[in-house]
Amino acid sequence: MKIAIGCDHGAFVLKSKVAAHLKALGYEVEDFGTHSLDSCDYPDFAAAAAKAVASGECQRGIVLCTTGIGVSISANKIKGIRCALLSDVWSAKMTRLHNDTNMMALGAGIVGENLAMEIVDTWLGTAFSGEARHQRRIDKVMALEG
Repeated sequence: MKIAIGCDHGAFVLKSKVAAHLKALGYEVEDFGTHSLDSCDYPDFAAAAAKAVASGECQRGIVLCTTGIGVSISANKIKGIRCALLSDVWSAKMTRLHNDTNMMALGAGIVGENLAMEIVDTWLGTAFSGEARHQRRIDKVMALEG
């Protein structure tokens, strides 16, 4: 599975650790930046990662900033993206089971490194339930796109 990853300067350190963790697990990672601690604008990197997921170039995406809020809002502006802001393992599991999210966001100032890895592993390791009631709801959400 190929995973798009992107962040701003506030999450550069955590993004680097998440990317290394994913590679160690055998995932292919496409890093859309940023590549330094220099101040930058989170929409640039979140949108690039989200476009790669929406196009099918990558199967899933992970975006990060200090809170995770800005990157999740940005990613969700791209047609076809369902990005969940995650700060706990239960939500990581449920957003895959019920919402079939194709992207997740993390706040580097909210979750520590160990929790971030557990959230990532849970999110990637949980399949969509495929239940009709959940698919019906997803279809209604996606129909809201303009």
